[in-house]
Amino acid sequence: MVIEGKSVFSGVAIGKLSIFNKKDNTVKRNTIQDVEAETKRFEDAREVAKTQLAGIYEKAVKEVGEVNAQVFEVHQMMLDDLDYVESITNMIESQKVNAEFAVATTGDNFSDMFASMDDDYMRGRAADVKDISNRVISILQGNSSDADMADEPVILLADDLAPSETVQLDKSKVLSFVTRHGSTNSHTAILARTMNIPALIGVDYPEDANGKVGIVDGFEGKIIIDPDEETLKIYQEKKKQEDDKKRLLQELKGQDNVTLDGKRINLYANIGGVGDVASVLANDAGGIGLFRSEFLYLESDTYPTEEAQFSAYRKVAENMAGKKVIIRTLDIGADKQVDYFELDKEDNPALGYRAIRICLTRPEIFKTQLRAILRASYYGNISIMFPMIISVSEVKKIKEILAEVKAELDAEGIPYKKDIEIGVMIETPAAVMISEELGKEVDFFSIGTNDLTQYTLAIDRQNPKLDDFYDSHHPALLKMLQMIVDNGHKGGAWVGICGELGADTTLTETFLKMGFDELSVSPSMILRVRDKIRSIDTTK
Repeated sequence: MVIEGKSVFSGVAIGKLSIFNKKDNTVKRNTIQDVEAETKRFEDAREVAKTQLAGIYEKAVKEVGEVNAQVFEVHQMMLDDLDYVESITNMIESQKVNAEFAVATTGDNFSDMFASMDDDYMRGRAADVKDISNRVISILQGNSSDADMADEPVILLADDLAPSETVQLDKSKVLSFVTRHGSTNSHTAILARTMNIPALIGVDYPEDANGKVGIVDGFEGKIIIDPDEETLKIYQEKKKQEDDKKRLLQELKGQDNVTLDGKRINLYANIGGVGDVASVLANDAGGIGLFRSEFLYLESDTYPTEEAQFSAYRKVAENMAGKKVIIRTLDIGADKQVDYFELDKEDNPALGYRAIRICLTRPEIFKTQLRAILRASYYGNISIMFPMIISVSEVKKIKEILAEVKAELDAEGIPYKKDIEIGVMIETPAAVMISEELGKEVDFFSIGTNDLTQYTLAIDRQNPKLDDFYDSHHPALLKMLQMIVDNGHKGGAWVGICGELGADTTLTETFLKMGFDELSVSPSMILRVRDKIRSIDTTK
């Protein structure tokens, strides 16, 4: 079976298909005869769930630190809660119902009970009970709801994936993303490019595809389900050729990012979490040009503490061993929603209460993050970047808050990098037009071309119906890029690109001629862009 879609990253993937089911498990009530056997089914599933959670906890400790991983320890303890366990076993024994129904009913009852409590912490446990109950039900039904719990790498099928879901995936187990919805600029697409794996959107895959062998062709934008032997052989050879090309690129490691006529440019990597640093190092990036700090907020069920953030930032800084690490402050809002922020529903969230606007109106959250970043700066070469800036007054307010935080750390005798570099993201037309003035206030600019394109063209980049209208090479955008470089340099700031456009090798020569100082791209694109840079003569 061949199903057409739209490619968002090229390549070939061959493997088992796994449907990511984000919905609650559907459970039917059945009458059982053997109460003892049904109770044992539940106990066995509970033990498997605890083993899974122990594994997830260990992985999370390595990727996001012990504090952020604690939620998985809590889930393990909840599975041993006597009230919870006895409620399920009593229901199986007294009502002679199947284990799935007993777990689902108990989960709902306990969740409702927690949700009605006055204490914020206890209310937060409502979602945890739902989580552990769904995990046990999935195991009982023989189809784990966690795509990252697969025993082997899989081609992941989903309706779509939210940012909060993508950050929790075991990325080592994902060969390819295939979604029914989403756009070429969705977070799933960006993640696929970061991971250097093929991805398709707009694929109406059948529900019975789960567990079957599939081939994703990211070049032609199609997925082949249950391929015949001849087709399989053709694609195995195609994949081998692609792998050979990647190996050739490895020869560029250690080489300079310099053109044929001697022009140099810094080539950095974009990352979404601590776990991406290995890919940054493996692909020989000169530094990290965009560290999306919101991953700490997206995968937490409450505001991450100063210690949790400090631990993550310090780990990245130390692993990068003196190379530049630019941390973007919290960029929540719009398509990146976090329940515990309790943001109001907005008719137009892309133009709404987001990013620096949240930070400046909730200084307690902002100060916590700034303290963590400054403390971590003592252990490496960290810079701070602020998103969604539209005025000089915002930058001055940020500087005031930063000065307050530095004074607090000084008073407490906590060391930090005194001359830490600060920069702003240029991602609105307003910022473009005042870029010379902004350049006098900061050390650097980094252009978020994804949002700048969206705001300049008045096109929602998350809307797949508008993909044909979305033109990242629009003359207006290219004129803006030149204006930003010129004005930034006039004001004394160096200028880079951290948006997806930075990896577009058809524009690399244009960026070099414009005078950009830095490009920051997905780790998987570092060597490809370096290869392009080294083939260019900017004098011609």
